[in-house]
Amino acid sequence: MIKVQGMAGQRVAVLGLGRSGLSAARALSAGGAEVLAWDDNPPARDAAEAAGLTVTDLTRAGAFEDVARLIVSPGIPHLYPSPNKVIAAAQEAGVPVDNDIGLFFRSLATPDWNGFDQPPKVIAVTGSNGKSTTSALIHHVLTEAGKQAQLAGNIGRGVLDIDPPGDGGVVVLELSSYQTDLARALTPDVAVFTNLSPDHLDRHAGLGGYFAAKRRLFAEGGPDRAVIGVDEDEGRYLAGQLSEAPGDDRVIRVSVARKLSGPGWMVFANKGFLSEYRKGKQVASIDLRAVPGLPGRHNHQNACAAYAACRTLGLAPRVIEAAFHSFAGLPHRSQTVAERDGVRIVNDSKATNVDAALQALLAFDNIRWICGGLEKDGGLAGLKPGLDHVRKAYVIGREAAQFALGLEGVEVEICTTMARAVEAAMSEAAPGEVVLLAPAAASFDQYDNFEQRGEDFIAEVRARL
Repeated sequence: MIKVQGMAGQRVAVLGLGRSGLSAARALSAGGAEVLAWDDNPPARDAAEAAGLTVTDLTRAGAFEDVARLIVSPGIPHLYPSPNKVIAAAQEAGVPVDNDIGLFFRSLATPDWNGFDQPPKVIAVTGSNGKSTTSALIHHVLTEAGKQAQLAGNIGRGVLDIDPPGDGGVVVLELSSYQTDLARALTPDVAVFTNLSPDHLDRHAGLGGYFAAKRRLFAEGGPDRAVIGVDEDEGRYLAGQLSEAPGDDRVIRVSVARKLSGPGWMVFANKGFLSEYRKGKQVASIDLRAVPGLPGRHNHQNACAAYAACRTLGLAPRVIEAAFHSFAGLPHRSQTVAERDGVRIVNDSKATNVDAALQALLAFDNIRWICGGLEKDGGLAGLKPGLDHVRKAYVIGREAAQFALGLEGVEVEICTTMARAVEAAMSEAAPGEVVLLAPAAASFDQYDNFEQRGEDFIAEVRARL
């Protein structure tokens, strides 16, 4: 556990008692703070009381008297589309609002670090798509290289639940826009921006607000190194803002759209080959086509970002390449579930938006595509470049018929349920084809989360093997 520093003897309120909220409450208590915990959900309050926390109704009048800070879980809106009433009350009372990420960065360094030969490092990864795979891949490479590494944040453990890093240790954090938007401290040693595509627009009042939340990771603390995907305007803008000159190698530009050139530090993938250039000269190359856990262009972008981040820590290219080959991938992200009679079955339930689903479609040919769910703002037009890879679409979700209307030029079957979609797709798939779950939509119309949707897909597939 990372004990929260600087709040001993203070009353600190915690709103939201899920994984991050409970973790924050425990870390605050361990650091000597008096914790007042609250959740609108009665079972969550009961669980917190059973864990020994003091549950206090933060919705009552005067709840924020003598409270030094409010710590908020990431799923609770603090500004758009409208502030949660508890957060609004705290702001009205002048109480600072923070989250567990902010507590982590203010509490990580301890006097013990003075005796370390190598101070611990933090690598933080954000972006719209690929941040989970990129974070996990960085952690895998570091572990395979013999480094003491921990994975936390939006993936793995809560940031305050990890062990205090030792001499030369590395903490790899995946951070969502919800987490970066509110944290009062953001000071990673290496910050990674994968890409940007429309997502969570209601929470950030549009694309500009969404990008601004991501940008805070780079603007608030000034990382020593920044790895920036430059295939979108926002990434090119961010790289330009952080660079002092064209050859400034504190910024590493990453691309899978084109070969990068110039005097700076570049990592890009072209036709399946990762290349690293420094000062206009190639210094390393990796054949990503031979890496089974990283199929498709989107995973090649993840590989480039992870490679660049690991290179900032001094790892040799061949060490990184060897670790790539042993990376198995993450559940629900281009996860091969089974192969039968020449048919590959892939679970990409994490493809919850159009851009992520497009990348999944572009990674394979001859696809029997299971898609649908709670459609996000912006429609499905962005899927068009990948639709010629689709043999047939099998649409699930409560609004399956409406979703199907956005898939022009594709043979569509309205299935509604996962069971019916899997049955139809597997029975019709021929050798050389891929049955792919890549929903291009949120899961909340039928499932609690994308993981539950992916597990249902896997269960239905295995029932038919």
